[in-house]
Amino acid sequence: MELSEYKGVMTFAEQVEGKLTNVSLELIGKGRELAKDLDTDVTAVLLGENMDELAQTLIQYGADHVIVADDPELKYYRTEPYTQVLANIVHDEKPEVMLVGATSIGRDLGPRLAGRIHTGLTADCTKLEIDAETKELRMTRPAFGGNLMATILCSDFRPQMATVRPGVMVKEIRDESRTGDVKKYEKAIEKNACFVDIEDVVKITKEKVDIQDAKILVSGGRGMGGPENFKILQDLADALGGEISSSRAAVDAGWAPKDIQVGQTGKTVRPTLYIACGISGAIQHLAGMEESDYIIAINKDAGAPIFNVADVGIVGDLFKIVPKLTEEVKKDRAQNAAQ
Repeated sequence: MELSEYKGVMTFAEQVEGKLTNVSLELIGKGRELAKDLDTDVTAVLLGENMDELAQTLIQYGADHVIVADDPELKYYRTEPYTQVLANIVHDEKPEVMLVGATSIGRDLGPRLAGRIHTGLTADCTKLEIDAETKELRMTRPAFGGNLMATILCSDFRPQMATVRPGVMVKEIRDESRTGDVKKYEKAIEKNACFVDIEDVVKITKEKVDIQDAKILVSGGRGMGGPENFKILQDLADALGGEISSSRAAVDAGWAPKDIQVGQTGKTVRPTLYIACGISGAIQHLAGMEESDYIIAINKDAGAPIFNVADVGIVGDLFKIVPKLTEEVKKDRAQNAAQ
């Protein structure tokens, strides 16, 4: 393998039922930053059926080139056909960097693709940057349960490959006037013993919004004291039109479900408003929410690290403050409705 043969940044554009995932657009945004440092361009790879419109969307969000594999075999995600097609594309295009979203699909596809093309994979990255001297990709991820951050290099193989957590990177503003080229993948998909057949697709409707999509989050930590006390957070979230979330401590204690955990070992969020209640502000939690637009922290410990990232800090008893805050929000909304 001649490393000098590999050029460009490639991203996997994940779509589900004809809709692009947010992380696919976030990867293009980060890909453009990396490509600028490498003096190269960004290619998005899109797999599915009837993908022409989505290909243009990827260009509008920053892709310079889009490779489309349009085939009925790719309508729904299956490990083998997706791996086969992506491996062929990587072999032909030889990108220097390959990025995949760390979604349920990406976490299945990424390792299989890395094995197929014989390269390394850094999973669940929260930071990517190009080394100014070596021009290698520095891939950073949580290690040892989130207690430290590890930066990993893939010096001897290409592409340098990473899966990236949703919500960590920032997508670019859509520019509908932007142009780029779209190329069709023409190779036939070869069925083999690794194929599975999809007999039925069962859709489960979630009642609650994913916390990564929420504009307002009211989050509770160890200071909540128990699961029953999360009701006051839910009342405030309902009054604000938001969702509740939690720190790892609350999840580990069994007070909150894993799917609402914020932090390095949970989800990374960027809401317009983040209200942290009874959260001390361990570095693992801060990494998952410090990019929120506006942060309000409520904690009885004036020295809690959470106040270092908060726009507004309230020192006091959250069990007195949160209900009063909820009451004021309801009064304000009632007055606005009456006007």
